[in-house]
Amino acid sequence: MSLVTSDIQLDAAAVRVLAHPLRSRLLTTLRRDGPATATELAERLDTNTGATSYHLRKLESVGLVSDTGEGEGKRRMWATTSRSHSWKASEFADDEDAQTSLGWLTRDYVRHAADQMYRWFDAEHAWPMPWRDSLGLSDETVTATSDQLAALHRELWEVITRYRDAGEDAPEAQRVSVRLLLHPLNPDDAPQR
Repeated sequence: MSLVTSDIQLDAAAVRVLAHPLRSRLLTTLRRDGPATATELAERLDTNTGATSYHLRKLESVGLVSDTGEGEGKRRMWATTSRSHSWKASEFADDEDAQTSLGWLTRDYVRHAADQMYRWFDAEHAWPMPWRDSLGLSDETVTATSDQLAALHRELWEVITRYRDAGEDAPEAQRVSVRLLLHPLNPDDAPQR
C-alpha cells in the first residue's frame, strides 16, 4: 500500500486520539518499520494484541492508519496514511481538551527524540567517520518575526522533503531522523499581542 499523503494536518479529534502512549508508539512504529499486523506490533512494543487492535482502530477512526486489505482472516495488515503529521496550535485555541492533549503529545515527542539521540551517542563510536561527521547536533539562533519563522519552517520542510527519498537506491544509504525544533530562547518573555 502506498501512503496517501506526505503530511496530514491533525484536527482536534486526531490530537485527542493520538495523545496516548501506545497510540503514539504504534503510529511511530508503523511509519518507521512499515505495515504490520496487530500481533507483530504487540510483540515489538511488548503489549498484548487486544490492546494493540483496539488502539489501531482508534487511530483508524481519525484517519492516521488504515487496513491495507492485504491481511488474511483476522490478521489485518495496518499501515499509516501519511509519512508525517503536523498541526497549528491556533486551531485548538478554544478547545481545552485538545490543548491538553497537544501538550502531552509534544512532550512525548521530545522525550522520544532525546531517547533516540542518547542511543546514537552510545553507538556512534561503531560508525565510520564520514557518517559521524554528517550526523549529530548543531544549533543556531535567529531573530525573526512570527511570519518570518513560518517562512523558515516552510523552507526547511521543503529541503527535508527534497531529501526524503534521495538515497533510497544507494546500498550504503541509511534512514536518518531529522527533527525541527523552533522555540524562543526566552520562553517566559512572551511578546504582547
